[in-house]
Amino acid sequence: MLKIQFTHDLSSTVEEKMRRSLVQYESSHGIDVNYKRFALTLTRGANQDPIGVLNAFTSFYEIYIEDLWIDSNHRRKGYGKKLLENLEQRFKGKGFNNINLVTNQFNAPGFYEKCGFTLEFVRENLKNPKLTKFFFVKFFEDENQTQGLFS
Repeated sequence: MLKIQFTHDLSSTVEEKMRRSLVQYESSHGIDVNYKRFALTLTRGANQDPIGVLNAFTSFYEIYIEDLWIDSNHRRKGYGKKLLENLEQRFKGKGFNNINLVTNQFNAPGFYEKCGFTLEFVRENLKNPKLTKFFFVKFFEDENQTQGLFS
């Protein structure tokens, strides 16, 4: 008897079983999943209060930005661009191919174009145009892609 359940959090046992199986499958094809979550935090002042965060992860040969947040009191000061530049510098020359992100119309997609990202495609939301999605990529130039592959 099959049963499908909805959950917000997988148990560590199920997550570990799934990860082991995925890694085994990918390895059998000569691919390294290379999945690692990380964040960049931007702090300010003596208390080192966080005023910006970039959440991301690596997967195979790519970097995926999940969230970019700048505190509302510190926006339009170039801090978002600083976080993106820092991300690029940290991974440049490390064998990755590109950085990916998805944003919505209301999240100022033009900002990412100004930061050197290329718009790959748009998924239009006809019911709520503010939720139209913009898919961006930024390639590392003149890099040898070594991530995501077993030598």
